Amino acid sequence: MSEWLSLLHQLDLLWPWWLALLPLPWLVRQLLPPAPEEPPLLAPTLFDTAKQSVGGNQLMRKVAKHAIPLWAWLLWALVVLAAMRPVWYLTPTPLIQQGKDIMLAVDLSGSMEKPDMRLHGQAADRLSVVKEVVQDFIQSRENDRLGLVVFGSRAFVISPLTYDLNSVKTQLQEAQIGMAGDNTAIGDAIGLTIKHLQQAGKQKGVLILLTDGANTDGVVQPLEAAAQAKRFGLKIYTIAIGRSGGRGGGYDYDEATLKRIAEITGGQFYLARNPQQLAEIYEAINRLEQTPYAVHSYRAHTELFVWPLGAVLLISLTLALRRRK
Repeated sequence: MSEWLSLLHQLDLLWPWWLALLPLPWLVRQLLPPAPEEPPLLAPTLFDTAKQSVGGNQLMRKVAKHAIPLWAWLLWALVVLAAMRPVWYLTPTPLIQQGKDIMLAVDLSGSMEKPDMRLHGQAADRLSVVKEVVQDFIQSRENDRLGLVVFGSRAFVISPLTYDLNSVKTQLQEAQIGMAGDNTAIGDAIGLTIKHLQQAGKQKGVLILLTDGANTDGVVQPLEAAAQAKRFGLKIYTIAIGRSGGRGGGYDYDEATLKRIAEITGGQFYLARNPQQLAEIYEAINRLEQTPYAVHSYRAHTELFVWPLGAVLLISLTLALRRRK
């Protein structure tokens, strides 16, 4: 019994209001005046078909006479049923409304090659540590679109916003120190991110910018870019990796500027001196940027109107063939 109920639950009528047309022939017959008596047409009627099919048997002729309206009503009911668009729903498919657009900006300047970190018990350069940690963060954002910007003396988008997280991870792993130049253009990285989001039709987003140096190159100054980001709606989390220092050293991050960028855009500043701290930072950002997504279901369906229409055609052809016998 439950199986039958389950099957019935999968059936539905998309246009059920067409059922109101079912009594239309009866209403027409009742409301319109009778047709005047005229010589009969030579064209065979449904009654003639039924009469010929039962031969000369008087009883069968009476049955056929009463069956004529039933056949007519059956054909009309099938036409109305087809107009109501019966459908068969398949198993519901869950759909997820994706949430945020997150851009990752990674410093590829020459200083990222400095081997002052330890990874899996061995000495490692800063970029290798970043790749190890960031790929876990990328994998955790399965309901978001991610993109990747790399910067040195210039900034480049090497992975546009995409739901293909494996593609973003691959691009990150293939990034090499110096491929964008040896200096550090933080302002250009922010400006390029804004431009990319605008071209993608976005009105807001999140940028996680990681660097180990101060801004030493580029066209756009970092604080100027931060002001543009605020107007656009781009929140920036800044992460400094390595040892602290002042504005002048190419190997030293500019803590004051990175903090100010985060403050202007509503983000936060973090400092990572080792892989564990860096992993904790990305976990903290992951918690702060929870994706508010909703799960909906989509039920694919198969149209069934062809079956009642096919029945109309089959019955009509059968009656026509019987008339010719």
